[in-house]
Amino acid sequence: MLYRRVVGLMTAVALLAMACTGGPGGTGGGGEGDCTVGVSWNNYQQPRWAKADEPAMKEAIEAGGGTYIRTDAQDKEDQQLTDIDSLISQGADVLIVLAKDNVAILPGIEKAKAAGIPVIGYDRLIEDESVFYITFDNQGVGTAMAEVMLEAVPTGVYVVIKGHQADPNADFLREGMDLAGLADKVAAGDIEIIFEDYTDTWRTEAAQENMETALAQAEADGKEINAVLSENDSMAIGVVAALERAGLAGTVPVSGQDGDEANLNNVARGLQLVDVWKDAFGLGETAGAAAIQLCNGTALADLTAPDTLQDHVKPEAGNAAQEFTTPDGTTVQSIILKPTPITQENLNLPIELGWITKEKACAGAEADVAACQ
Repeated sequence: MLYRRVVGLMTAVALLAMACTGGPGGTGGGGEGDCTVGVSWNNYQQPRWAKADEPAMKEAIEAGGGTYIRTDAQDKEDQQLTDIDSLISQGADVLIVLAKDNVAILPGIEKAKAAGIPVIGYDRLIEDESVFYITFDNQGVGTAMAEVMLEAVPTGVYVVIKGHQADPNADFLREGMDLAGLADKVAAGDIEIIFEDYTDTWRTEAAQENMETALAQAEADGKEINAVLSENDSMAIGVVAALERAGLAGTVPVSGQDGDEANLNNVARGLQLVDVWKDAFGLGETAGAAAIQLCNGTALADLTAPDTLQDHVKPEAGNAAQEFTTPDGTTVQSIILKPTPITQENLNLPIELGWITKEKACAGAEADVAACQ
């Protein structure tokens, strides 16, 4: 049961569907029981997609009377375009797209628009005013991880391991770090960033290679690395692996995001300082509910997040759709959920909410970690 809110979710979405079935349907959609939502996933390399996003999304769609279908592009841009063609041919009334590349995906978006099929850009921005954007506050994620890191390590030598260059989230996260004060610290000479680079497709192995390069650079310069800002959890695993090989794991604080089980365990064990948790159950639920609304003719500007969202994930701006200005100046409609930084001090939160079991979170942890007592 997802966060003990299944009954509330089903009730909320069912009421929404009943309220909307009397309204006009989309070009390819209809009312309750006549809505096929096609989801194009770029890959399943990150554990959260299959663990949380997809089941919550599927449950919300089915609770609203819809049918869920999906494809997995296995991290291939051309395959994702083929997958969108396939979803359209299967009769999808709405598309939810987790894009590998926000530029390469545009021909598929144009095909959906030509077919009159509304599109939700899921967790990754697609710069098209007709695509609804549902994500977490990615700039806020960067700010949250940097705030925790800067409090723990206010001066010293930093490494920044950024995500995939073609994913706008990588730059949103980096901008958030500067908003937290990183840029000011660098300008004042308190912090030196000895290495900063993008990581191909957010891969663990590529992040480990980047971190090994950073360690070699530090050694060549006669310096010690004091902190690593890694933009997500899969990369943080690679960072920790590189630090372990150098005998530095647990002595150099590392950041991440996503709340992956291995990373939350690393937080408990002192191998990762902070993991900015994005309640992916809430994101999937929001996308599924929005898809049902689109099937029933709701305008993009009138979409709303579910009332069943818990406080730690509710949008700061409220449940109603908000305008979001993209890096190229396009205005899109959006719902942006709230992230939560997790350290040893509040590790109990994802445990109590059912995201991870205490046994998995605390395996190998010291007894003085409060959540593990």
